[in-house]
Amino acid sequence: MHYPETYTSTSHHAEGERNVVATVRNLKKSFGDREVLKGMNLDLYESENLVILGRSGTGKSVLIKCMVGLIRPDSGTIEVLGQNVFSLNPDELNALRLQVGFSFQGSALYDSMTVRENLEFPLKRNLKIFDKHKLEELVTTALEDVGLAHTINQMPAELSGGMKKRVGIARTLILKPKIMLYDEPTSGLDPITSMEINDLILSVREKYKTSSIIITHDISSAKHTSDRIIALIDGQNKMEGTFEALSETTDPDLEPFFKY
Repeated sequence: MHYPETYTSTSHHAEGERNVVATVRNLKKSFGDREVLKGMNLDLYESENLVILGRSGTGKSVLIKCMVGLIRPDSGTIEVLGQNVFSLNPDELNALRLQVGFSFQGSALYDSMTVRENLEFPLKRNLKIFDKHKLEELVTTALEDVGLAHTINQMPAELSGGMKKRVGIARTLILKPKIMLYDEPTSGLDPITSMEINDLILSVREKYKTSSIIITHDISSAKHTSDRIIALIDGQNKMEGTFEALSETTDPDLEPFFKY
């Protein structure tokens, strides 16, 4: 197994020793003749915001879909919250997914449902909560946490792109996950709205004590949200470290990201 020089697999962190909540080892995935992941490795620490930085089409989204069992890799291992993802039966996998929030790139709201109904849906389906007062309390709190309590009776079509992203995050948070996976959270948003989403990612970590993986090619988002960055280049960890450390690189694959 090959690790880049900057890769570390210990549980020690600059702020002291913290638990590892997710581990990926030597992950490989091809689609036909196209190799997307060529031996990806990572550790995600408790309460950490880890950014996976890379160009579009480099396998970043494939990585997090593998982590929740939506895509099966060709080889390698993934452990999330102490469980080997690909040894779980369907019921065990569903139980694990309740602890891992997935913020989709397109927010994935149901257009035919109000914001309230969108947030009630996972509570009813996954937690079997049907009490009106309990639903109201949970939905209102989740919307307040993303600054959108006033949208509770609106339809998704009435919301801006940034508001849809926020509601999508609220719907994920309502199940109180331990890990958040953000897939291109600022994609398609203007700079001001992007900064609001970046601030929200930091706020979520503080309020919900989540560990997060943030998939992005947006260097501003990487700078604002990351404790640590893994540069995913050509399907492998090219480099790993803080934003400040990576911004000083002269590596031709990474330099273009930092010229902004």
